[in-house]
Amino acid sequence: MPEKTRFRACDRRLFLAGLGGLATFAAGSASPASAQFKMPPRPIPAAWNEAPSLDLWPAGTPGGGFKAIPLPMEGAPPVFQHNVEKPYLRVFRPTRPNGRALLVIPGGAYIFVSIDNEGVEVGQAMASRGYTVFVLVHRLPGEGWANRSDVPLQDAQRAMRLVRSAAGTYGFDAAEVSVIGFSAGGHLAATLATDFNQSVYAPRDSIDRLDARPLVAGLIYPVISMSPPVTHADSRARLLGDSPTTAEVARRSPAAHVGPETPPTFIMHALDDPAVPPANSFEMLQALRVARRPAEAHFFEEGGHGFGLSSPSLPAHAWPALFATFLDRHAEQKP
Repeated sequence: MPEKTRFRACDRRLFLAGLGGLATFAAGSASPASAQFKMPPRPIPAAWNEAPSLDLWPAGTPGGGFKAIPLPMEGAPPVFQHNVEKPYLRVFRPTRPNGRALLVIPGGAYIFVSIDNEGVEVGQAMASRGYTVFVLVHRLPGEGWANRSDVPLQDAQRAMRLVRSAAGTYGFDAAEVSVIGFSAGGHLAATLATDFNQSVYAPRDSIDRLDARPLVAGLIYPVISMSPPVTHADSRARLLGDSPTTAEVARRSPAAHVGPETPPTFIMHALDDPAVPPANSFEMLQALRVARRPAEAHFFEEGGHGFGLSSPSLPAHAWPALFATFLDRHAEQKP
């Protein structure tokens, strides 16, 4: 495995270990927030700082109650964005645009947003294929916000609408905007794909009259279920709190919401994932099949979790090309 890829995958594994161990995650029980683990330093990539930034809510975010809290590990690198009071998008523009756009939602267990291997690198990779890419840094539900389980979806819906409103500025078709999410970001992408019409905030301006439905959804080692033992415990705890009701769990388990308007969906998971059980992706795939929605799934023998584009030495490295083919095919088939 190349040094760069090995180092970044290691960061995510160290984070998981610092929260209390991979077995705890797989068992579906919450890991101790007080755990400490020294993280390797890594600066924010220059490409991130150089990318244009778009404020999601220039007139102020819905609700209130934000409270800055420390991450549950020592010395977390700045690429683990947290304490997000003002969510935003970073834009990665292609040299040769294909007329399509992609909203990217990095993961981080709803504890942080991992902007490096699931943000900058994905943004650059998809821009090299012609896509205008918008990477979302959304609010984190455990940071004091009222209606915590709605906060990420508020930002995802608004982001999709804001991207569509920028189609003329950036030169793509507003009808051809898709979404891809990783880990907890995959949960948010799946929630957007199934609940794009769910009313979670009062409209603010003309942007909120635009459609929030993605053309295509990509779910990369996603959290899907909010029910133990399949769920990812820390993602569930941050999104729903320590003791959610049955109704709250069902409301934020997107496989239960797949319907006739759910967009074509691409799923990828490594079968040796130690953090988010592949059963999450199996569950989403089955729901899509029952609903007779277009779907494609790839399950790789090796990869682990949080690997982003993956190492060229592993089969999972093939997923970006597979996803791009899926995107292009369904964009060409749109009504």
